[in-house]
Amino acid sequence: MRKFLATALLGAAAVYAWPVSANDGLVSIIKDPKQWGIQTGDYANTRYSKLDQINAGNVGKIQVAWTFSTGVLRGHEGGPLIIGDVMYVHTPFPNIVYALDLNDDGRIIWKYEPKQDPNVIPVMCCDTVNRGLAYSNGMVYLHQADTTLVALDAKTGEKKWSVVNGDPKKGETNTATVLPVKDKVIVGISGGEFGVRCHVTAYDTKTGKQIWRGYSMGPDSEMIVDPEKTTALGKPIGKDSSLKSWEGDQWKIGGGCTWGWYSYDPETNLVYYGSGNPSTWNPAQRPGDNKWSMTIWARDADTGMAKWVYQMTPHDEWDFDGVNEMILTDQQFDGKPRKLLTHFDRNGFGYTLDRVSGELLVAEKFDPVVNWATKVDMDKSSPTYGRPLVVSKYSTAQQGEDVNTKGICPAALGTKDQQPAAFSPKTNLFYVPTNHVCMDYEPFRVSYTAGQPYVGATLSMYPAPGSHGGMGNFIAWDNNKGKIVWSLPEPFSVWSGALATAGDIVFYGTLEGYLKAVDAKTGKELYKFKTPSGIIGNVTTYEHKGKQYIAILSGVGGWAGIGLAAGLTDPNAGLGAVGGYAALSNYTNLGGQLTVFALPN
Repeated sequence: MRKFLATALLGAAAVYAWPVSANDGLVSIIKDPKQWGIQTGDYANTRYSKLDQINAGNVGKIQVAWTFSTGVLRGHEGGPLIIGDVMYVHTPFPNIVYALDLNDDGRIIWKYEPKQDPNVIPVMCCDTVNRGLAYSNGMVYLHQADTTLVALDAKTGEKKWSVVNGDPKKGETNTATVLPVKDKVIVGISGGEFGVRCHVTAYDTKTGKQIWRGYSMGPDSEMIVDPEKTTALGKPIGKDSSLKSWEGDQWKIGGGCTWGWYSYDPETNLVYYGSGNPSTWNPAQRPGDNKWSMTIWARDADTGMAKWVYQMTPHDEWDFDGVNEMILTDQQFDGKPRKLLTHFDRNGFGYTLDRVSGELLVAEKFDPVVNWATKVDMDKSSPTYGRPLVVSKYSTAQQGEDVNTKGICPAALGTKDQQPAAFSPKTNLFYVPTNHVCMDYEPFRVSYTAGQPYVGATLSMYPAPGSHGGMGNFIAWDNNKGKIVWSLPEPFSVWSGALATAGDIVFYGTLEGYLKAVDAKTGKELYKFKTPSGIIGNVTTYEHKGKQYIAILSGVGGWAGIGLAAGLTDPNAGLGAVGGYAALSNYTNLGGQLTVFALPN
C-alpha cells in the first residue's frame, strides 16, 4: 500500500482558478467566508471556514444568541444557507422554506410551504429528511420529497418554475440537496429500497428544462458513457459493461440511487458523486457485479458524459451505499502534485483517488472493527485489483437465502452514512463522524411490485462488540498515512455533519442533542451544549455585522433515529435500526429547532 510521502496543501475549491463561464454569483459567495452559500461549504465539499473569531482559546465562552422553531418534527438534516443578510432554513417533509432577516432578530421575510401528497411519506426510506437548499443567481432551489424541483425567488419566495424529477408511485422520492453548477442544477433521486432505477439529472437553472440525464445502470447511451473512453481503474469499461453484469432485465429495477452529496472541480469541469446499493438487498436475486451501483462517478458538468467510474463494492451483499461525499484537495502524493478525491464509504474503507484519472491510490479501514473484507487489493497486476477481498464468514451471498449471517461490521448504515466529514488545510486532517455498529443480516426472496418495498432482507443492529460499548466515534483521519490520529467515542452514532474552522476548532453534533467543539489538533473537548433535540444536521458558520456565529438544526431522526421519529418499536423495524438505537429515547425526543451561537458582547 502506497502512502502519502509528503503533503503540501495547494488549496481546495476556494482557491481554484474559476473559469469565466462558472456561476459568478455563487462562486463569489462561496469564496466569502462571511456567507455560507452551499450546503457543503464549497464545491470541494471540505466544510471548512476561514472564520477564526471563535477559536480554540475562546470557544468555551460561546452562548446561545437566538433560536428559531421550524414548526416541524422528525429528522432535520442539512443546514441553513446564509446569503448576505438573509438566512434560508428548510425542514423535513412537508419541506417548508423560511427566509429569515438577520438584521431583525430572525424575522420571517417569507415562507414557502409546498402542497405535497402525504402518501409520499411511507415511500421514503429511513425518515422524511431533506439535506437542504441550494442558491444560484438570485434563486433558492428546493428538491421536495415528492421529487418536484422548485426554483424560488430569493427575495420574495415566489415560485419561478418547477419540474417533476420522478414518480413517487414507483417509489421515487428525494432526500438530498442539489448542486448548482454554471447554468445547471444537478439533481439526484432516492428509491433503492423500492426497485427504482436511479439517475443524475441536470436542469437549466433559469427555466427548469432538462439538459441531460445519466442512469446508474443499463445501456451505455442511457448511462452516458463511452465504452472506449470512460475508464475504470485506468482501462476502458467496454461495450455494455453494465448490462453484462446483471442477470436478464434485473438492471431495470436495479437501484444505484443518487441521494448523497455532489462536488465539482471547475478546472476539470467534472462533477463527482456516488451511486447507492443495487436492488434487491438479497444478493441471490441479482448475480454479477451489478455495475454501476456502489460506484464513484466523475461526469462532465456540461454533457453528463462519464470520464471515469470506480465500483467500491461489486455485487453488494450488505447495503453499503456508495453515496457519501467526495472531498477534493490538491496535494503532494508520492512526491508529485496530484488532484485528489477522498471518500469515506459506508463499507468502512476510506478511499483516495486521483480525481482526474480515477486511479486508486489509497484504500484503508477507518474503523478497526470492519470485518466483512480483509482489505482492498492494491496490486495492479492482480485480477482482483481494486476489489475488496470478502471474508466468506460475513458474505451474505455465500451463506445463502434465509440464513442469518451474524456479526457483520459495519452494519448496513455503514461506518459512515450521509453525515458529511470536514477537511482542514491547517492540520491536513479529515474530521469524520462515524457509526461504530455491527449487524446480523438475513436475506430472503422478494417479488417486485412498483411502489412497494423491494428489500429482501431482515436486519438487526447493535454496538460493535469488544470496544468502548458505544455506537459512534468522531475521528481525525491522517490522509498521509491512512490512519486515525485521534478518536472520540460516543454512546450513539455521530449523525451530524462536521465543520472545521481557521480557529483550530471542529464542531459536530450528537444524537442526544449536544453541539460539541473540539480542538482540531488533539480532539480535546472545548465546549458542549445540549440543544432541545437530537442533532443530525450539519454545523454551519457565518459572520454578520462583524460577529461570527455558529448555527445548527436539531431534530432527531434519520435512519439512526427512525424509531423516535416514526414511533416504531419493533426491534427489526426501520431496516434494523430501531432495536439498535432503542436507548436513544432516554436522552432526547422529537423537535425542530435552529440554534445560533456566538461569543458574548
